[in-house]
Amino acid sequence: MNTYAVNTLAEQVDRESIGFWQGAFRRFRRKKLAIFGFFLLLFIVGVCIYSFFGIDYETQVVAQDVQNKLQPPSLAHPFGTDGFGRDILARVIYGSRFSLLIGFSVIIVALFVGGAIGAISGYFGGAVDNVIMRFMDVLMSIPPTLLAIAVVSALGPSLLNLIVAISVADTPFYARVIRSSVLSIKDNEYIEAAVATGSGHGRILLKHVFPNTVPALIVQATLGVGYDILTAAGLSYLGLGVMPPTPEWGNMLNEGQRFIRYSPWLVLFPGIAIMLTVLALNLLGDGLRDAIDPKLKD
Repeated sequence: MNTYAVNTLAEQVDRESIGFWQGAFRRFRRKKLAIFGFFLLLFIVGVCIYSFFGIDYETQVVAQDVQNKLQPPSLAHPFGTDGFGRDILARVIYGSRFSLLIGFSVIIVALFVGGAIGAISGYFGGAVDNVIMRFMDVLMSIPPTLLAIAVVSALGPSLLNLIVAISVADTPFYARVIRSSVLSIKDNEYIEAAVATGSGHGRILLKHVFPNTVPALIVQATLGVGYDILTAAGLSYLGLGVMPPTPEWGNMLNEGQRFIRYSPWLVLFPGIAIMLTVLALNLLGDGLRDAIDPKLKD
């Protein structure tokens, strides 16, 4: 097959791709809950951005005022104060940067590493596929949270180590997702045409195979961020993540648990922040899944 035929097939695929994304966007606009989740997520991201220039770490986040400790919500402290007199609203806003940073960083790392592993495994197949997938099966046989706990316990509690630990736990799942997509793509005509014209494996993977896995990646990544935020909060709650006095929603729950009977606002507001973030991501992910599903028609 000559170069002209390859270019013709590539142009046809591009036109079909444009039509696919236009249809997906139209379907997404009709999902009211997904739109709500999108704007809720935008609001949470806006709060996170505000924390970088509107909240002072020394005076508002970690400064103690024991005379005003455990104050209920009021005009001066809308979310109340904790056991050290620190403003919970400021700490929840400041903590948003860590929860979102962890969630999105983990997805980027897991998608990059897992995507590369899955693409190589699915494209080459045979012995390469068997070796890689059996190793992924071993990792997937361990519950992800337990695997993350083991990794962060070995590396020590810190923000970076928490990201590494959850990324290791997530990578096998995304490798499986990408492998499945690649297996359904690699036998298409435009892939065979590219091989026939002498295109290298790296070029085929980067230009023809990987871009066609994007729809599946978008859906899984959106849903995965919410799961990773929950996992990070759980590990921080156990003392394996961001360490006090720096606030993170998980360690705020840990600090407030002993006051829950008579000062429930200490755990209520960080818990609501986690719930709303995960809700926004799940609503958005569900809407994207329905919009991108190629079996759905207008």
